[in-house]
Amino acid sequence: METRPHDGAPYKDPDMDKFEKLTGIAAPLPLINIDTDMIIPKQFLKTIKRSGLGVNLFDEMRYDDQGNEIPDFVLNKPQYRETQILVAGDNFGCGSSREHAPWAIKDFGIRCVIAPSFADIFFNNCFKNGILPIALPQEQVDLLMADAEKGANARMTIDLEAQEITTSDGQVIPFEVEPFRKRCLLEGLDDIGLTMEKAPAIDSFEGQAAQARPWV
Repeated sequence: METRPHDGAPYKDPDMDKFEKLTGIAAPLPLINIDTDMIIPKQFLKTIKRSGLGVNLFDEMRYDDQGNEIPDFVLNKPQYRETQILVAGDNFGCGSSREHAPWAIKDFGIRCVIAPSFADIFFNNCFKNGILPIALPQEQVDLLMADAEKGANARMTIDLEAQEITTSDGQVIPFEVEPFRKRCLLEGLDDIGLTMEKAPAIDSFEGQAAQARPWV
């Protein structure tokens, strides 16, 4: 949803694409306690830009000391280079609260992460950056992990409106998402976008305040 800032031009955050339905390759990463330093190591935190970090996603697992790709790492395998969904282990995104972690995930092209549980701050940051984190019971994650291991020909579908995951062989798994966060993803709204939805009320308040206190 586009809303109007104070200068009259439409507001649209280019980094907040709408999330409605996603059909894509899912990569299996069956590791527990994947922390934010594993997702994006500290040496890449100098930038304040959200773009350009995807190349360093899981840097210490993707590359050797000479900067060469490690062939056995899942995202370096040919069938997973276009991954849009990540199926991971318990307690994903633990560690420090760096927002660069979801930035790197999204810049790589991943829009959905599925795991048994997430660290709270990482979980919240995902929604603020257009990523859908889905927490499911371990047995359902195991089923999706097995489906992801089939490779590029096995594509999952994530339907946010219906709150359903459909596996490559047609199994449907429902998931929960808080209504407010669901709306933000469906409409592509971040914190600024939510504020700008209130622009008419803000303009009205400022106008009244200016009349009541012209000396301010």
